[in-house]
Amino acid sequence: MGVDRDGFWGLVDAAREQVDDTVVDPDGVADALIKELGGLSAEEIVGFGVQFELLLSQAYRWDLWGAAYLLNGGMGDDSFDHFRGWLVAQGREVWEAALADPDSLADVVDEDLEDTTELFDGEAVLAVGAEAYSAVAGSEKAFWAAVDAGTPDSPDVPAGEEFDFDDKGELESRFPRLAALYLEV
Repeated sequence: MGVDRDGFWGLVDAAREQVDDTVVDPDGVADALIKELGGLSAEEIVGFGVQFELLLSQAYRWDLWGAAYLLNGGMGDDSFDHFRGWLVAQGREVWEAALADPDSLADVVDEDLEDTTELFDGEAVLAVGAEAYSAVAGSEKAFWAAVDAGTPDSPDVPAGEEFDFDDKGELESRFPRLAALYLEV
C-alpha cells in the first residue's frame, strides 16, 4: 500500500511543522496534511488511510476515553473519534505517550485554555485521507472501500477495563495530573 507506520508519522510531522500551535489548531494540521497527501499517488493515500484506521482502532480504549472525557468535561462516541483525530495531530511522540499513559496528556494541554469544549476536537483530521484521495482519484467512496479492504473490522467496544467517567475519585486515581488541571472539585 505504499505508506507504512513511519511514513504515516512522517507525513503528520511535515504537516505539523506548518502549524504554530497544534493543540489549538488541529484543523490547520488537517489542511496541511491534505496538501502533503496531495503529492502522493492514490495507492499511497490509501496506505495512509489504512495506517490511520489501524491507529484509531489501537486507541479505542477505555482509559484514553476517560482522559478525553476529563479534558472535555464529557464525551460521547463521536466526540471520542474526534478526540483521537486531535491526538493524531499532536504527533507520534504525544500519541505514543498517551497510549502508554493517558495522564501524560497533562504535559501537552494547558489548564489556561479558555474554552476546552471545542479544543480537543480533530474531526477535520479524520477526513484528510478521503479529501486528498478525492482530489487525486475522484472518489471518497472508493477511498473508504479500499481502506476498509485493507484493515480488520474496528472493535465494537473499547479495549481495557470500563469504568465510571463521572466518578471523580476514579478519575483522580487514574489521571491525577489531568484531574489536578481539569477536575472541578
